[in-house]
Amino acid sequence: MISAEQNDFMTRVGTQAPAGQLLRRYWQPVALVDELAGERPVRAVRLMGQDFVLFRDEQGQLGMLDRDCPHRGADLAYGRLENGGLRCPFHGWLFDAKGQCLETPAEPVTSKLCSRIRQSAYSVVERSGIIFAYIGSGEPPAFPEFDCFVAPGTHTFAFKGLFECNWLQALEVGIDPAHASYLHRFFEDEDTSESYGKQFRGASADSKMPITKVLREYDRPTIEVQPVDFGLRLTTLRELDAAQTHVRVTNVVFPQAFVIPMSAEMTISQWHVPVDDENCYWYAIFTSFTGPVDKQQMRDQRLELYELPDYTSRKNKRNNYGYSVAEQHSQTYTGMGMDINVHDQWAIESQGPIQDRTREHLGTTDKGIVAFRRMLVKAIESTQAGTGEIPLQITAEQASAFSGPPSIDGISATSDAGSYCEDADLKRRQGSDWASARLQTN
Repeated sequence: MISAEQNDFMTRVGTQAPAGQLLRRYWQPVALVDELAGERPVRAVRLMGQDFVLFRDEQGQLGMLDRDCPHRGADLAYGRLENGGLRCPFHGWLFDAKGQCLETPAEPVTSKLCSRIRQSAYSVVERSGIIFAYIGSGEPPAFPEFDCFVAPGTHTFAFKGLFECNWLQALEVGIDPAHASYLHRFFEDEDTSESYGKQFRGASADSKMPITKVLREYDRPTIEVQPVDFGLRLTTLRELDAAQTHVRVTNVVFPQAFVIPMSAEMTISQWHVPVDDENCYWYAIFTSFTGPVDKQQMRDQRLELYELPDYTSRKNKRNNYGYSVAEQHSQTYTGMGMDINVHDQWAIESQGPIQDRTREHLGTTDKGIVAFRRMLVKAIESTQAGTGEIPLQITAEQASAFSGPPSIDGISATSDAGSYCEDADLKRRQGSDWASARLQTN
């Protein structure tokens, strides 16, 4: 258990909050590229309790500005895209993507007011279907050359969804390998050949055994946690028998992402981005090592659960997450349907808007969560003191030193379990057109 003060220290994200100041030193996902694909590419964004407007001007340049017009505070999210910028409908003030005021048309012709007006503007970039923004001070860090950022666009797919809870508890569900044997337990295995685009429904690599069978029947994993230069690596071992061991390797990318295997061919890189203290979005990049991603199928699958335009879940606390007593008896451990996103959503939202960690009792399987919290607190304290290094504050020259990170789910000879991840990751890369080309240059 921790104190209420320690809990606030790790979770709250306002401009003056210690954790908020840390997170502002990193690029944050703020929208899917798809969200600016319509005839009016303007989107209101709320990030860590601050309000912004994101837009693409007529020349295709991205901009993100404070949402309140610097004239008298009207909402720029309703602005007109014209004449090289975003125009406030209140008095016609026009701003370009860098925040420079270009026109104040109601002022006298001789007025120089617009030359003295600049709206706060923020750096924005596109990466693999997601628009990232940097709202901190100073120069932003470089993007590490992880698979999700260097794979060709044909081999990645991005999506997002809303969680009605604090960002940290949303992240921590991905640092907890043991929960999958319970929260995501299915009482019957599906045809693994029909598993495309679904998590925990395919077969483990180097076997024909469904992952659902592994999780259901081998529910006391051994978990190893290793600090690495980007965060943490978790290795989860389930001994099937004396000869075979199930190996699952996942990663925590500091400060708020994880990289996990989706299937033998695809990984998921997922961020947990605070809207404010009590809501967050998950943003995911699905990366294929084999053929191009079937983006339409992936999108259609996810839109069965998530509703546009705000990517809210159709199953939520207002309808009990679709809970069915009959299903809980006969089909799933939760009784909340076949989509594991709903299971995770229930688990973290039911903890409350901000989990009260003064009441928790951690066990051995929570060692990854303990290690991450220590890393988080250390980084926050270093940020507050202005001393010491924090993870992934890297330069462009350092970015090429990062790759992967390896994320594997497969069945190994027990005698080879210690080297299975490295061997399986290399084999997968050698069989991938884009990843094998990178092997030759690194």
